[in-house]
Amino acid sequence: MSTSSPLLLVPFREVRHDQPDDCLHYESVAVRGAEMDWTIPAHRHEGLHQFQFLAHGSVRGTIDGQDFEAQAPVMLLLAPGSVHGFTYTPDAVGHQVTLPTTTLRQLLGGSALVDDELGTSCVLPRLQGEDETECANLFAQVAREFRAQHPGRVHALLACATLLAVQTLRRRGEHFKRERGQGERDALVKRYLALVEQHYREHEPLSFYAQALGVTPDHLSRTCRHVARQSALQILHERLMLEARRLLAYSSLPVAQVAESLGYDDAAYFSKFFSRAVGNTPSDYRALVASGVRGAS
Repeated sequence: MSTSSPLLLVPFREVRHDQPDDCLHYESVAVRGAEMDWTIPAHRHEGLHQFQFLAHGSVRGTIDGQDFEAQAPVMLLLAPGSVHGFTYTPDAVGHQVTLPTTTLRQLLGGSALVDDELGTSCVLPRLQGEDETECANLFAQVAREFRAQHPGRVHALLACATLLAVQTLRRRGEHFKRERGQGERDALVKRYLALVEQHYREHEPLSFYAQALGVTPDHLSRTCRHVARQSALQILHERLMLEARRLLAYSSLPVAQVAESLGYDDAAYFSKFFSRAVGNTPSDYRALVASGVRGAS
């Protein structure tokens, strides 16, 4: 979208409509929410950073073309030039703080953190426990200082803005670290599932899969439990039993041949394993499926 589009640009003088000489602007989400029927059309702020905290209700919308939906308590960072539009639920309660990016750079000592870490917009997931309390208290303090005219008001507001930026930096880093960790875990499980699909008939030990994936068996099993709520061995056995159920349900192969096709040398052992896993002997299972009592999936 063109950066010269005047319809999307909201200058700071409009954002801080009450006191145009303030170092930052604060307002509750309800101010413009109620005024605009809780839907804020797509717009952007050049040279401004905005921090939002939704304490109650929910919000959905788009940020730079990406749809999102979030339930309170949630924090949003809106970077300069980022095109964003929101629809809040009418019960939404929250805060937003807007300040010039040049001020933010000064507050953080001219470091590259503003551009590198706070240079892109993001929606931080639902806050919990101390994070939620700390965030709520800090935004509430900004609200009190902004509305009052106590001595040292500007210094207090700038101090709060510094804390807001630092808290956002930390939570953003933790969020991305969790996302990267989750992505790595998901990728590991996907690779494991692909290997299982190739080798489940060979009855290889878990160490075979772990070695192929470059991890320890314990790490592989912990990761599978975290992502799939099953151990690596349970996943392997489940795939084997899925194929056994399919063969029993959809083919006329004798049980001994089903066992052999699945890599079992001993049909009796296969029957015991199947009965323990499924709850019926292979022959009983086949009869139950044929009669419509059990499904084959």
